[in-house]
Amino acid sequence: MIILGSIADVSGIKLGHSSDAESVTGFTVVLCEKGATGSVVVLGGAPGTRETDLLKPSFTVSKVHGVFLAGGSAFGLNAASGVVRYLEEKGVGFDTGVAKVPIVAGAVIFDLDIGDPLGRPTPDMAYIACVNSEEGTSESGNVGVGMGATVGKFLGPQYRMKSGLGNSLVSLPEGSKVGCVMAVNALGDVFDSRTGRHIAGAYDRQSKKFVGPFSEPANEPSTCADGVGLCGKNTTIGVVATDLELTKEECHRVAIMAMGGLARVIRPSFTPFDGDTVFVLSTGEYGQERVAHSGELRAALVAQVGMAAQEAVAAAIIDAVTSCKGVSGVPSIADLGLGFDV
Repeated sequence: MIILGSIADVSGIKLGHSSDAESVTGFTVVLCEKGATGSVVVLGGAPGTRETDLLKPSFTVSKVHGVFLAGGSAFGLNAASGVVRYLEEKGVGFDTGVAKVPIVAGAVIFDLDIGDPLGRPTPDMAYIACVNSEEGTSESGNVGVGMGATVGKFLGPQYRMKSGLGNSLVSLPEGSKVGCVMAVNALGDVFDSRTGRHIAGAYDRQSKKFVGPFSEPANEPSTCADGVGLCGKNTTIGVVATDLELTKEECHRVAIMAMGGLARVIRPSFTPFDGDTVFVLSTGEYGQERVAHSGELRAALVAQVGMAAQEAVAAAIIDAVTSCKGVSGVPSIADLGLGFDV
């Protein structure tokens, strides 16, 4: 069951943002200061990421202390040092014997073409986001990394629609939780997986209709084939967290399943021009007795968390496009009068 809330409602997780409304960019951080088992799946062809290799199942370090989602394209990756600084000051990190090294992974979106291309998330913004996480937040829309997010860019920027940051929370039957935060900056369009309704994407302001290969009827050809102006400018990135205790390999399987939620609501997904990336974190704070499960019982648990992750990702993406506001001449659903009942 999807309920109101965010990834910050998962025990052991904090969520913080810093936003630059003038430059139309921002930074979002998910902190797990006690350490969380983590993994990641990258299915988009044009990702901008940090420490994703480390989170592969066969690699040594399994505990993560923070995951960030940032604007600024590759420039935004530099802001991660602000998260590292914050965690180091708190004595959080992988103990090497001579220093505790914070393990901070993350991904970025391209938002340089909606605001000031020289305005990018900085280490100081990242540090502020960490400080803001101490207050707790579940904001959606134009906040943090969602400041400069847009969708529906098949036919060029003149048809795109404003998107943002989305949150969701799924409560499992026994009381454990699966939360999600997503930044939706997709090349494609967003649909309601329950009804098939076209929610957001490439939209002709004059005819007041969705256009492109996924509109009904498809009345415009796609420019995706030549790739001009598309590569590296789109992606949907996010973090899923659960308070159940999972291994690194199990987190990886949940991340694969979570990508199914993305594909259900964004068409197309995982293109050569997107950097679709989902991180999965397990804090293990719900109940240690779950660790004793093995074999088919263990697989059933992972499947349950994975199904919840699919629902959470889909719901967070819909939240991102329905809770945002228009910026820099790029209209939102509300601006265009396209109401949607969540």
